[in-house]
Amino acid sequence: MKQITKVYMPIILSFLLFFCSNPELKKDNKTDDTEIKSFQKNPEFNNYWYSGKAEITSYKLSQIRYGEIHEGTAVNIFVTEDFLPKKQVKADKANKNNVPILKLNSTKKFTTGIYPYSLMTSTFSPIEINKNAIKISFSSQEWCGNTFVQLNNREAYQIQFYSYFESNADKKINLKKHILENELWNQLRISPKNLPVGELQIIPSFEFLSLNHKEFKAFSAIASLEEQGAFLIYTINYPKLDRTLSIKVTKDFPNTIESWEETFSSRGKILTTKAEKITTIQSAYWSKNGVADIKERKELGLD
Repeated sequence: MKQITKVYMPIILSFLLFFCSNPELKKDNKTDDTEIKSFQKNPEFNNYWYSGKAEITSYKLSQIRYGEIHEGTAVNIFVTEDFLPKKQVKADKANKNNVPILKLNSTKKFTTGIYPYSLMTSTFSPIEINKNAIKISFSSQEWCGNTFVQLNNREAYQIQFYSYFESNADKKINLKKHILENELWNQLRISPKNLPVGELQIIPSFEFLSLNHKEFKAFSAIASLEEQGAFLIYTINYPKLDRTLSIKVTKDFPNTIESWEETFSSRGKILTTKAEKITTIQSAYWSKNGVADIKERKELGLD
């Protein structure tokens, strides 16, 4: 028995040493668990986001297009939903496999000369802040035609792109799972102090890539988060794109998005898209589709 113990003791000790001396693995797991538990225990989040209403915020918009600034409006609609991770659609009923998500429907409407633009981006992000967006879609409608992009988060990012432009013809793309700029808007609302900062690889917004005919891929970026009085400013700079995005949110919960600016070159001019908040309401808008419900549009400054 003593001989067996002497033979196996070094092996046992080596296993113990391996598992007890891997601080990186232990640290990562602990960090993820702490972030998720701390967030789930936040009563303000549950009371605000699970009240049976969506948050709707309207903005006065000055939008870059064709080397000029065009006036319009933007609306951000944030709402929690149950999502089916395999089908990657909103669940119609309760299911043990449902994933709780925060959805952002971001819309823009502006006119260029004689014809109007209508843009919409939908981003579906798990409430668990250490997971990437499950799905993103972007569409653009204007008198020249339609553009549509959809990302599904599977083994890789699977992207389908459809456009009427020859240079942006129909294609399917698989991308490595880098940070998505679109999902950072949701993370600002879930846990802004856990936003990624420093030198990063980020896939820019689908709106920017589509409208400016840029390649769908990750670009080197530098991100920062700063406090300015009662606000947080999250800034992403893409050196190779000569593009900077800054988003301003309230420092205190519910971290409302007050404004944003996006600067880049359009037809040889450095211009800046700006959006300034008009107002925020909470509403179960999906049930308000009657003629009498127009009053909430007026409250939002949209009519």
